[in-house]
Amino acid sequence: MFNLSFVQMNFFIALLLLFVGAFGSLLMRKNDALANWWSGVATIFAACFGLVVAISVLFFGMTANFSTNSTLPLLTFSLKIDPLSAFFIFIISLITILASVYGIDYVKHYYGKYSIGTLGFFYNLFIAGMLLVVSANNALFFLIAWEIMSCASYFLVIFENKEIDNVRAGSLYFIMTHIGTAFIMLAFLLLYSVSGSFDFTIIKENIATISPLMKDAVFLLMLIGFGTKAGIIPLHIWLPRAHPAAPSHVSALMSGVMIKTGIYMFIRIFIDILPGIPLWWGELVLLIGAISALAGVLYALTEHDIKRLLAYHSIENIGIILLGVGSSLIFLALNLKELAILALAAALFHTLNHAIFKSLLFMGAGSVISKMHTRNMEEYGGIIKYMPQTAFFFLIGSLAISAFPPFNGFFSEWMTYQSLFSGIANLNSSAQWIFILATGSLAFTGGLAAACFVKAFGAIFLARSRNKKVEKIKESGVMSRIGMGVLAIFTLILGVFAYPVSKTILNIVSSLTVFDAKNIESNSIIQAKMESVSMPVIFLSIACVLILVFISIYALTKKRKVQTGCTWDCGTELTPRMEITATGFSRSIVVIFRGILRPTKQNTIEYRDADMRYFAKKNLVRLEIEDFWGTCIYYPAQNLVARMSNRVKLLQSGNINAYILYIFLTLLLLLLFLVI
Repeated sequence: MFNLSFVQMNFFIALLLLFVGAFGSLLMRKNDALANWWSGVATIFAACFGLVVAISVLFFGMTANFSTNSTLPLLTFSLKIDPLSAFFIFIISLITILASVYGIDYVKHYYGKYSIGTLGFFYNLFIAGMLLVVSANNALFFLIAWEIMSCASYFLVIFENKEIDNVRAGSLYFIMTHIGTAFIMLAFLLLYSVSGSFDFTIIKENIATISPLMKDAVFLLMLIGFGTKAGIIPLHIWLPRAHPAAPSHVSALMSGVMIKTGIYMFIRIFIDILPGIPLWWGELVLLIGAISALAGVLYALTEHDIKRLLAYHSIENIGIILLGVGSSLIFLALNLKELAILALAAALFHTLNHAIFKSLLFMGAGSVISKMHTRNMEEYGGIIKYMPQTAFFFLIGSLAISAFPPFNGFFSEWMTYQSLFSGIANLNSSAQWIFILATGSLAFTGGLAAACFVKAFGAIFLARSRNKKVEKIKESGVMSRIGMGVLAIFTLILGVFAYPVSKTILNIVSSLTVFDAKNIESNSIIQAKMESVSMPVIFLSIACVLILVFISIYALTKKRKVQTGCTWDCGTELTPRMEITATGFSRSIVVIFRGILRPTKQNTIEYRDADMRYFAKKNLVRLEIEDFWGTCIYYPAQNLVARMSNRVKLLQSGNINAYILYIFLTLLLLLLFLVI
């Protein structure tokens, strides 16, 4: 009989509710409505217990350690919930509650088409897997949790399996995530060879004996393995395909939460477990972050698929988070621990903020998609008239992700700027130039993100409708609006009260043993940078300006008579064909960055008569972006594997004598190896 602490008990109750929700949904799969509610309620209650766990650790100083041996050698069911784990449990639980509330309404449009019970089964397992990933304290147990999370999310990606593109996206995701897992397994085996254990605590205690070469190998293997899950460039190719394929509340969890498990392990391994960080580690992570941020937003600008656009923005924001992580690694290598704390706090704060506003945006997009049954923004337009509340929530999310004050995205990006400026001011080496490049990348990213969401919001909600379906749609359901509304409120709360939130995050960072910073209040550098901007003052200033503008407009126009009439149309009827499209809006930016994006243009002209080549019946212009990473890396690798596979197939001749010869040669080689 286990003697469980308060934190342990609540954590296990959360897991139990998720497994009950999973198998209960499966048993109720013949009743879509019942399975939907069972799954949603189970995940909401489980996530509430997860919040209790996180709050107990973060604000009341509780911790949780649990370990029990298994019948399998080297495998221990070991859990450890410290402040860093609790922070990610908080994010997972918070987004799970709101995504599940939203999903109760959203899932209804699948009734009678797909198995809701199956969806609920994998949805609950997916959340349980994420909770176990960020709390596992044994490498083998971690890999089991990692597989639960990855496999459950794969089945969620291919949930709409009648669409062949979704199945292909799921297959690509499955392949990429298991390639990443292979690198992670190899890294853990190297750590085991040094420490003699898979337990993270024992590895940390014995890691001082690791050679610099092996430490670098572990770093590169972990960077590839967890970077694949995080979606860093060039390991990102699965993300813009898989996230749009999943149901929208699942996309919110995958994009807002799941990819952050890679960030969690970056911090856990690179900062908490491995000592003596070389300078080039941080430089490489910072450079990858800068490239991912800029390339992600550029690819997003080219998209007219709303969910692919949001998926590319996840790559962008992972890049911004890595700017903070990379800066922290560089400062640690140079023993500038105060600046390292600030940089890592900026990364964690943006991790939280991105989870909030990206989930809000995916839910807003999902509400529109469930009504329009298409992800193509070019077929939307004028939706604000029919879904005003959804439009308002999407606008809040757009402002937050574009880092407009007083919303939450502004403060975490401002903290990231402070970290980068500190690197420029305090370093006199090659790292200084990388900080300069990273700062420029972040500045470009911010401007392009704003332009991208002007395009997205305008094409979806403003102007005239481009599709007759728009005039028949209705506002999202009550549960969906509650989920989006609470997230919209959080974007404002985390922005206005960013300072106390950032103080909590600084305490989380300081709890890591590498920093040994017991008293953040005494840290003059951090205090000065944190207090240099006041979000409540910014909020009140913006509110006062808006109120004054409203009063001025009202005072100047209250006596005017308003007449409503038709817009002058130059003698022609106004049609949606006259509106600027999402593609046309971003075309000029695509042309500016054509060296990176490599746009292509294809004209297809259909003539009325073969002999009359001056009068076209139809002229189709197709604009596309070349898949640079696929063309240069993945397609050649795929072709190489295919050719090698064809060669290896020759060994499978079907001749029993040949197989006996293979066995004989294998035994002979083994004997020679043993003799030598």
